[in-house]
Amino acid sequence: MPEDTSEMNTVELATELTIAWLGNPNTRISADEVPAFLNKMYESIASLASNSDATSARADELAEYVPAVSVRKSLSDPDHIISMIDGKKYKTLRRHLSTHGMTPAEYRVRYGLKPDYPIVSPNYSESRRAMAVKIGLGRQSGQRKPTKTEAGKSAARKRKADDVVE
Repeated sequence: MPEDTSEMNTVELATELTIAWLGNPNTRISADEVPAFLNKMYESIASLASNSDATSARADELAEYVPAVSVRKSLSDPDHIISMIDGKKYKTLRRHLSTHGMTPAEYRVRYGLKPDYPIVSPNYSESRRAMAVKIGLGRQSGQRKPTKTEAGKSAARKRKADDVVE
């Protein structure tokens, strides 16, 4: 029964593609050639469907990826993270993963990593955080960074308040 369903889907898809192709005003074909075109479209889709089944079966067999390094070794140095794909050192894996057509989530799934596995090295992350704080990112809107003179005045007021309390 499942074969009938997939064959019906193939026939429907071939029909829809043929209708769309014939609906194009630039397509010039006689009525006698339409059945041959439809048959050719069906054969093409059927061959693609059978190839995709074989390809997915091969992909399932190859789904077991062997990491280049262990998880412990990949996180051993705070200055960089070692890629499990090629064993090279990176400060951040995001661009490296995109060159391999993966997202961080796909990378974690491929190598069986926890969802909190870092993509950026700890020292690089800290330096970026410090830079962001220095330029004022993360403040609420309307807040402004206190100037040195304002900071000095508030410290002097605090000292005066402490003297009064004592």
